[in-house]
Amino acid sequence: MDRTTVNVYETHVDDWIEHRRRARPSSIDAFVARVPAGVRADVGCGPGWHSGELGGPVVAFDAAPAMAAQVRTFAPDAWPLVADLEHLPFRAGALTGAWAHRSYMHIAAGQLPMALAELHRSIALGGAVHVQVTSHRNPTTDDDRFPNRHFSWWRPDHLREVVEGAGFDVDELVDDGEEWLDVEATRARKLADTVGPGMRVLLVGLNPGLMSADRGISFARPGNRFWPAALASGLVTRALDPFHAFRVDRVGMTNIVRRATAKADELTRAEFIEGTGRLERLVRWLEPKCVCFIGVTGYRAVIDKRAVIGWQSDPFAGVRTYVMPNTSGLNAHAKPADFADHLRAVVAAT
Repeated sequence: MDRTTVNVYETHVDDWIEHRRRARPSSIDAFVARVPAGVRADVGCGPGWHSGELGGPVVAFDAAPAMAAQVRTFAPDAWPLVADLEHLPFRAGALTGAWAHRSYMHIAAGQLPMALAELHRSIALGGAVHVQVTSHRNPTTDDDRFPNRHFSWWRPDHLREVVEGAGFDVDELVDDGEEWLDVEATRARKLADTVGPGMRVLLVGLNPGLMSADRGISFARPGNRFWPAALASGLVTRALDPFHAFRVDRVGMTNIVRRATAKADELTRAEFIEGTGRLERLVRWLEPKCVCFIGVTGYRAVIDKRAVIGWQSDPFAGVRTYVMPNTSGLNAHAKPADFADHLRAVVAAT
C-alpha cells in the first residue's frame, strides 16, 4: 500500500478521529444480512468505526499501526491487526466476508487486481464482500487537513471488470452519480487473475478447470505439463505459485473465459466473445511485454482460425503474441520437452 498515505493516517490519527467521523453507512445492514457465519474482516478499518457493527467475530486490520491501536476503543470485541491490503496474512478461506469501505481507493489502480486476488484467496467460497471506492466523477484530492494521500478514481465498468477478474461475482454496483462507487460481491468458484503493471509475459488459458478454481492455481490438475515446463524453461522460479510468478518472475496469468468448468466444451460462443473483449481491454490497460496463449485450438476457435504455433504476425491488442499447444495431459501430440521449448522462446523475447 502507498506508504505516504499510510504515514498520513499514522501521524494524524487523533485529528482523523475528531474531524472525519461520518454517518453510519446503510450498506452495513445488507452486508451483515448476507455474510455467512464465521470470521469477517474490516479491511482498512481505520480506528474501527464500523468494526463493531459487522457481526462477529471480526478481524479489524489497517496498515497504520496507530489506527489499528484505536480499534478496541470503538469495537471492544474486534481483533485488531496491522496488515497491508496488498499482502494479506490470512490462510486460504479463513474469512467468510470482507467489509472494505474506502480503503482500496488508496491503492494504485494497476495494483488492485493483485490486492483483490489476495482477498479472493482469503475468503471462503460464497463469502460476502463490500467495497466502496472513489468515482471518476469527483477526482479531487484537495484536503488541507489531510494532504498527500493517494486516491485511485474508478469508472463503474472498469471497476466491475477488475472485481470480476479477481474471481468474484458482482451482485450489485451502485454509482451515486457524484463521488462513490459501492460494489456488493460474492466470492465465486473462479480463478482470480494474477496480473498488474510490469509483466514481461501474460499467460492466457482458455478457461480454468474446477480443480484450478478450487486450489487458486492455474494448470493445477495432476498430469498438466505447464509448471514443469515453466520451471525447465526459466519462465518461473517456483512451481504451483501464481502469486510468486507475478511478484518475482513478473509473469501474469489469466483466462479468456473466467467460468470454471470440468471440460472446455461446456463453454458457449457468447462467453468466448465476451471473454476475448475483456482480455483485449486488460492487455491494453496493463501493457505486458508479450502475451502467450496456451492452447492453439482455443486460440483458433476464438481469435484467429488460421493461427499457427509460434509468434503471430498480428499482435493481440497491440502486444507481441505467441501461441503454443495446450499443456493438458489430454494433449498426447505434444511432449513435455516441446512445452519447455515454446516457453523458452517466450523467455528469450522478454
